[in-house]
Amino acid sequence: MPSRLRADVRIDPPFRQEVSAPWLRRVARLALAAEGVRAAELSIVITDDEAVRQLNRAYAGEDEATDVLSFSLQEGEAFPSPDGLLRLGEVVISLPTAQRQAEAAGRPLLEEVAHLLVHGILHLLGYDHALPQEEERMRERERTILAQVSGEN
Repeated sequence: MPSRLRADVRIDPPFRQEVSAPWLRRVARLALAAEGVRAAELSIVITDDEAVRQLNRAYAGEDEATDVLSFSLQEGEAFPSPDGLLRLGEVVISLPTAQRQAEAAGRPLLEEVAHLLVHGILHLLGYDHALPQEEERMRERERTILAQVSGEN
């Protein structure tokens, strides 16, 4: 695991029984360690469809809810700050959307949330899925990291 992770976690009150901040931090640490990140800072927000829809409209021009949004603090390749922390940005997850997706896929909610968090962190680290080869590379990293998350739980 990275030697240092500063993760500001905000879980909207209706969702605090579904997911915990320590668990989200553990998933984030595993994802970052798998990518060789030794020290990082990021924010994780668990919220509802309406909040995600508003963010998606304001920042991506899409007036609809989605499952996860990533807001990077980096332009291009990410470099550590003078204090050694890689300041990544924010991952925002809609828990109601995650719940619907988990139910549709027949898997536990936490498995879906872990997938969305890993996906969002990979975006913050520069991964994308616009092209087929990029998508395959990103999906392979997700599978590898999620296998590690499953092994920890």
